[in-house]
Amino acid sequence: MAAVDLTTHPGHLARRLQQAHHLLWNTMVSEETTSPQFAVLNALVAEPGLDQRTVGERVGLDRSTIAEVISRLDRRGLLGKVRDPRDGRRFLLRLTDEGLRAHRRLSMRAARMNQVFLAPLSADERTAFFDLLRRVADAAEGLRNPEPSGVAG
Repeated sequence: MAAVDLTTHPGHLARRLQQAHHLLWNTMVSEETTSPQFAVLNALVAEPGLDQRTVGERVGLDRSTIAEVISRLDRRGLLGKVRDPRDGRRFLLRLTDEGLRAHRRLSMRAARMNQVFLAPLSADERTAFFDLLRRVADAAEGLRNPEPSGVAG
């Protein structure tokens, strides 16, 4: 049997892309704050006062991962939790002043990193690249969280 051409396998290419992103992130943005942690900070800048489940949905993290990310950010003093006055079982999240400063600093570094990361692509290619990545990612989300079919089993 002949070897498989892995350049035609999206998972292989996605892993290589993720490895390159991880290396650049640690080198150019932060060794302390991970990309998923930054995504949470960013979601809370956009929509302060979200609960943990909603933040996880916004940034595409599962329940156990978002719980760990929130816990780490809380321990570092980058976000605070307040009990929801309408539902005492859940907490609403807001960035602290330090969290806002960290977001601002990381945003600038991430923008520079993205320029380096996407340097091989022209502006039109970047637009196409993001469109295609979003379409595949959205479809993959549908596989992970399928819509109810409405058919009784």
